Amino acid sequence: MIAYILRRIISVAPIALGVLLVTFLLFRVIGGNPAYRIAGKNATPAKIAQISHARGYDLPYFLNFEKFPQQLFHAQFPRLARNILRGDFGESLTSKMRVSQLLRDGVLPSLCVTTPLFFIELILAVALALLAAYYRDTWIDRSLVVLAVMAMSISSLVYIMVAQYWLASEWRLFPVWGFEGPQYLILPVLIGTVAGTGGTLRFYRTVMLDEMYQDYVRTARAKGVSPAKILFSHVLRNALIPILTNVIVALPFLYTGSLLLESFFGIPGLGRLLVSAISNGDEDVIFAETFIGAVLFVLANTLTDIAYTWADPRIRIK
Repeated sequence: MIAYILRRIISVAPIALGVLLVTFLLFRVIGGNPAYRIAGKNATPAKIAQISHARGYDLPYFLNFEKFPQQLFHAQFPRLARNILRGDFGESLTSKMRVSQLLRDGVLPSLCVTTPLFFIELILAVALALLAAYYRDTWIDRSLVVLAVMAMSISSLVYIMVAQYWLASEWRLFPVWGFEGPQYLILPVLIGTVAGTGGTLRFYRTVMLDEMYQDYVRTARAKGVSPAKILFSHVLRNALIPILTNVIVALPFLYTGSLLLESFFGIPGLGRLLVSAISNGDEDVIFAETFIGAVLFVLANTLTDIAYTWADPRIRIK
């Protein structure tokens, strides 16, 4: 297993660089010279050339054949990759602050939203899925399925607009905007839970039903095992593989934050920072968040494979 973990950790760098390359192609190659966006509409060619030279936009994209062989890699993408790999994420174009500082400032607000949302949605979805599996083909099961499909079918934007208008503006039950205390997080977490539990419940219900029809469940019933023990000791334990996959893969998104909730509720987290960076063409922030998100996603997949061996002793990683 140690060799497997080492191989997966080593694979983080090429995968993250591949994601960074795609982002570079979209925002730098296809999007054009960022110096035009930085300088503004009425900028002179001299100003644009000055910005391009200062930020390295006048260099070749990938390889500098004009300075071969001494400075072959003195180009835009090798320079970007080298800086990011050593932890230098550059400077924000809009705020003129170091991107690393912006990331540190945005982590706590994002976690304050995503962490309670993650655990509430997980516990609620698993509990309702077990309830639906136990009362399968009854009105309880069908009602849960209908509610889950309805929740999945409505856009998150609709939940946000309706909740902000009625619960916040009209009834004044919650604050609409800001991040000044726990009360500012209740409505975003509530909306995120309602919007996300439907799809998760459908998935977990399917997993639980697959286990409920297995032979070991019928054998446990024939031996007189209580329904509660069947659900929690047998069904839930054997359904851990797909649940772990869904849970651990979602862990990186705790860091990256919620783009919609943070943007609409004025929470200064990493999700709102990324939305603002895309709108303003702040590519250093985009590159940093994309790279860190890719690294966390690969590590989460590795953690998922390791967790499989804990959930099912029959699985061995070689």
